[in-house]
Amino acid sequence: MFVYLSKKISIPNGINLKTIAWNNDQGWIACGGTDGLLKVLKLENNTNNGDKKGKSSNLSMNQTLDGHGGSVLVASWNQQYHKLATSDENGLIIVWILYKGTWYEEMINNRNKSVVTDIQWNKTGEKIGIIYKDGAVIVGSVDGSRIWGKEFPMELLYLQWSPDSKFILFCTMDGEIHLYDADGNFISKVQTYFNETGVGVIKISGCEWYNGLNGYVDQDVPCLAIALENGKIQLMRNEKDNEPIIIDTAMRYLNIKWNRDGSLLAVTGMQYGKSSQGENKEVCVLQIYDAYGKYLRSLRVPGKKISSLSWENSGLHIALAIDSFIYFANVRPNYKWTSLSKDVIAYAYSKPNKSDTYITFWNSKTNEKYTKLYTKVISLMSYDVYCLIVSKSTTEDNQYIFTVVNSIGTPIHTKVIDFEPVCYGINKTRVYIASSDIILYYQFKSSTNGNNIAYNALRKKEFQEYSFNIDDIKNIGTSAQDISFGGFHISETNDPIIQIAVSDSYLIVARQSGALLQFSLPNVILENQYFISHQPQHMQLNCDSTMLSLIDNSGILKIFTFSKNENVNSNGVDGLVKSTNEIISGNTGKLLDFERKDVWEMKWSEDSPDSFVVLEKTRIIVFNNCEAEEPVSYIGNIFDFRDLEIKIVQIDEIMKNPDSPVKDYISIIETKHVRELRRILEEEDMSKAFEYAENNPIPRLWKIISFSALNNFNFDVAEKAFAKCQDYQGLQFIKSLKKLNNKDIQRAEIATYSGNIELAEKIYIEIDRMDLALNLRILLGDWFRVVYLIQSGDIGDDVLLNKALNSIGDYYYENQRWSQALNYYVQGNNIEKLIQCYYLLEDYNGLEKLMNSLPDNDPNFKTFGEIFKSSGMSHQAVKAYMKIGDIKSAIDTCVYLNQWSDAIELAEKHNFKDIETLLSGYAKRLLKERKIIEAIELYRKANYCQKSAQLLYNLADEFVKQNKSPLQIKKLYVLAALEVERYHQLSKSKGQKKNNDEALAALEGLLVEDSKNTMNAKFLDNAWKGAEAYHYYILAQQQYYQGDLDAAIKTAKHLCEYDDIISPKKIYCLLALISFHNRCFATCSKAFVKLESMQFLSEQEKDDIEKLALSIFTKFVPEDPPEKEVECTNCGSLLKESESYCSSCHLNFPICIVTGRPIIEPYHFMCHVCKRRAIEREISGLQCCPLCHTTL
Repeated sequence: MFVYLSKKISIPNGINLKTIAWNNDQGWIACGGTDGLLKVLKLENNTNNGDKKGKSSNLSMNQTLDGHGGSVLVASWNQQYHKLATSDENGLIIVWILYKGTWYEEMINNRNKSVVTDIQWNKTGEKIGIIYKDGAVIVGSVDGSRIWGKEFPMELLYLQWSPDSKFILFCTMDGEIHLYDADGNFISKVQTYFNETGVGVIKISGCEWYNGLNGYVDQDVPCLAIALENGKIQLMRNEKDNEPIIIDTAMRYLNIKWNRDGSLLAVTGMQYGKSSQGENKEVCVLQIYDAYGKYLRSLRVPGKKISSLSWENSGLHIALAIDSFIYFANVRPNYKWTSLSKDVIAYAYSKPNKSDTYITFWNSKTNEKYTKLYTKVISLMSYDVYCLIVSKSTTEDNQYIFTVVNSIGTPIHTKVIDFEPVCYGINKTRVYIASSDIILYYQFKSSTNGNNIAYNALRKKEFQEYSFNIDDIKNIGTSAQDISFGGFHISETNDPIIQIAVSDSYLIVARQSGALLQFSLPNVILENQYFISHQPQHMQLNCDSTMLSLIDNSGILKIFTFSKNENVNSNGVDGLVKSTNEIISGNTGKLLDFERKDVWEMKWSEDSPDSFVVLEKTRIIVFNNCEAEEPVSYIGNIFDFRDLEIKIVQIDEIMKNPDSPVKDYISIIETKHVRELRRILEEEDMSKAFEYAENNPIPRLWKIISFSALNNFNFDVAEKAFAKCQDYQGLQFIKSLKKLNNKDIQRAEIATYSGNIELAEKIYIEIDRMDLALNLRILLGDWFRVVYLIQSGDIGDDVLLNKALNSIGDYYYENQRWSQALNYYVQGNNIEKLIQCYYLLEDYNGLEKLMNSLPDNDPNFKTFGEIFKSSGMSHQAVKAYMKIGDIKSAIDTCVYLNQWSDAIELAEKHNFKDIETLLSGYAKRLLKERKIIEAIELYRKANYCQKSAQLLYNLADEFVKQNKSPLQIKKLYVLAALEVERYHQLSKSKGQKKNNDEALAALEGLLVEDSKNTMNAKFLDNAWKGAEAYHYYILAQQQYYQGDLDAAIKTAKHLCEYDDIISPKKIYCLLALISFHNRCFATCSKAFVKLESMQFLSEQEKDDIEKLALSIFTKFVPEDPPEKEVECTNCGSLLKESESYCSSCHLNFPICIVTGRPIIEPYHFMCHVCKRRAIEREISGLQCCPLCHTTL
């Protein structure tokens, strides 16, 4: 990060400013001062259009607002409603509104009791909070109405709304912070942790609570900042944070302000320092910290006192109110970005209310971009075609992740470390990571490693990952790989590592003492050790590793050179430290007599070791052998520097809309040599240009001359220029040009060679050579243009058109834009790619339609079958396999997807005999693994109902033995009965087709035989008996607990018919219980008799039953109360209501499945599934059958 002053505005008549506020929405600047001064200024909006030239903006508006009589102390913008609230020392409050480009008074209020100390709008701009020094608080709405007002017994200083507007924070004159709800009710005091003991009350000098309007940089980032006049700042994540971050700024009288997204905190104050005359005095200082309190940069500014500050919307400018001036400081943030592969820019950014970090890899040449998702990205770094992404683990506090990716963001290697890195670097084969005393390096797999013998040798020795302690490297000639350690351990050191620089040849390590250690690579051998009086924050080696750039924290750039010198003289500072060491390489080094100030970025040339470019404030300066060229005014970041051209990227503009970067954000600045040569070519003759190029023998200059000569058809000069720059391809091109007789074609060929393809095509079209234009586009692979030329020029054939359409489809396909690829594959009739696109789009309807449109025996049907099978679409997969006659694959698909009924049907239809064995083996394996439910499902899908029913009956019997819930047992019996019913239906339908289909008849015989062998006859004949038994067992207990004892005893009596299903002990115990409570003692006595006669009861149980019976029947006579009698609907005889059998006509009455009593009525309900009956009036209110639960 770098900060520098860029502009100063003087206030007329020397009026001192008290407050300044920059509207983050529209750019208005409100400044208030003594004598009622209130001005609204607006700078020309150059920044919104990309102020590339870096020129100071002029004022587009300067309006003085009249209305205040005293010093204006407070100014607060309402960004949402475009209003300005101001207050002066007399307590007068004015709300201003913009109308037709001019600010007017909208509302005025004066309490006439005390001075207003703070005014704040809430996040939505709908509420305003006003506090007075005497403790009065007013909360109002944006339309001017009062919401509430209170007076507190304390002097108030600052007010802040919480981000959700549910709380209000008040800072008092006594240094306390009180938290209230939005209605003015006290909640608690906010704890402060930075008060010094024995000092007394320290006044709060600032309070800022970032409202989250533009999102947060992290999930748990501090957003509440509280500053004291003693220079301490407390950063809190919320109002209840008991582990805040404490900053000591070493300043007094602080002012603080968050930037637009809460990522940076600007702090101003007074600090003791030396004046230009060397005297100690207090000076004004601006400091910037990140959201976690990490110090980033400071700036000393002129003046006696900074009274107020405010950020501009983009976060690139800060306005400072100092005495009677407004100073503007430009801020160059530390964007997380890097450049690689000459044309690719990788940049990281976050989105509001999103915890993830997005990294976009944008190719500025092709405009292609790839966005990847990461978490807690710390930094990006690149080397050649590789990008190193450093991020923090979200699971472990002290884990960091280093990911090497290529130019489209595809990961190549990932490494997790367990210590906090101080600095790191990357070259073509390795990543180097440094803590304060440890250097860890590891080798990643790259495409270029295979040809490097030295690195291959290291890989064979398994030196793919290594670490060493910097304090253990003491002698020149020591190899880091010769040192062994007892384990990786971070220890304290008196001379920590502060920065490293890496190239393919050297690793340079800078330590806090000023020591520079030079290691040769790849063996990591200490070659030299130097000492400099400089602590670099950034270091960079040039293209041949002979010079090193050093930029310190104050923006001072120095150059260190590693030069060959056999007569080494190591006396003095900034030289070689020999000690007792021997010089291995004969290298010596020194700091050049070169220094530049206010440097915030630099880059070495990729092809010239003596050239580099620096950014100083708003200027770009190119240096050749440390001699500066004429500066160019420009604001941007250095993208690339090679071939005497500097690529500048507007990262500021990209970050405003990171999802849609445009090529306009890239600019090219030519160096002085190129500019001068172009001037000579335009104003003078070719001989002067040749002379200039010979005096400055740079290949790029000769290429410029050659292309200029080509455009003038001066082939001899062009040939000489190509020879000078050893461009063999250019020489061959000249030869081919000379063979052409048509000057227009020559001009088109020159345009093509120069890269001006549009001009070349235009020339071909103008001379009616559409074929050459088409061949040009085919050669370039520009298939979009090929399609256009074919369709518009009536040239080419269908084969070429299909090839072009499919090539466009391939382009979209490779970029994962399946929908666009699909459209072109349809036009190009590319069935194979269409299948893949439909599959990737998960458009299975489209895939099925495509399959149906193809003729039988098309080879693509196998692909269709595999795709449908993998997607679980059995019917479509079988259809695809059947189209090519692959019966086995069709059956295998049904088996794989558990569609056994379809598998058996296919096997029967096509005489596939192995299906029975496969089914049986699979079922046996499931049963062996005790996966009974899966086996039941298997038999059901295969329509082997008798086997699934048998398994259900067996499972019900197991539940009975395990004394499981009666309801669960009933459900199993119901499912088993339903399977038996389905078995009968299948047997019946197969029997009707017996004479027409011998195969089905054979299966019918198999089913019947199986049923006799495997299924219990009692369930085959009366499948619902088990379900009925537990249904009535549950019903009797429900009636009993509901108090309906008459109905319960009728159901219990009927339950006695199921003693072969349910244990007789349970049945007669239940009957005895119900009849006792219903005072039917005769029935109760019979139940006890049954219980006593049961042979399987133990003697103890029989004794208990006898004792219980004796105690009952010594008190009660074994008689039942008279029971209601009803007429038999068949013969008219009388019978008891609970009896289901007429002894006169020998008629059995069905039992009602709703009430459990016999159905005497001639008309009643019968379920169409279980065939059980119910009284019509009893079942009329139900939605399903009580027994089988079939919907009625």
